[in-house]
Amino acid sequence: MKTATMMAPGMMSATAPGMTAPPIPAMTPNMVMVPRCTMKVEKCAGGMKVTCTCDDTAACAMMQNLCTMMAGGMCSFCCTMNGMTVCCCNMMMGACKVEMTKDGCMVTCTSGDKACCDMIQACCDCLTACMKAGCTCCLMMGGTPVCCCIC
Repeated sequence: MKTATMMAPGMMSATAPGMTAPPIPAMTPNMVMVPRCTMKVEKCAGGMKVTCTCDDTAACAMMQNLCTMMAGGMCSFCCTMNGMTVCCCNMMMGACKVEMTKDGCMVTCTSGDKACCDMIQACCDCLTACMKAGCTCCLMMGGTPVCCCIC
């Protein structure tokens, strides 16, 4: 049996006579410029607190606008090093609250459940260790990056 005849229905082969591949649609990238900031991660009663601050007023305003628009979505953190994901922490186990500060924002993720609080604080320890080792940490809300920190 020849391999050309073993194709699944609907598949096209470049070698099949009389068949041509469909044109590839032009793809437009979906990008957002994420402000760089200084990020401080610390444990608090019931969970953790993340403070993002920007020195640049335009970057600060952009970050605050992104936080305002994306508030209510799932909060997560992604740490990368040399382009590779080191860890990703989804704060689905707690309630995340965003507050604006004069030079950025503060995200507090807490839970009244002891086990969930322990998970949030373990994520805090992980993020702290990653940033201390030189990882880039990105705060995301609803899957959209809100601010990034290069320590």
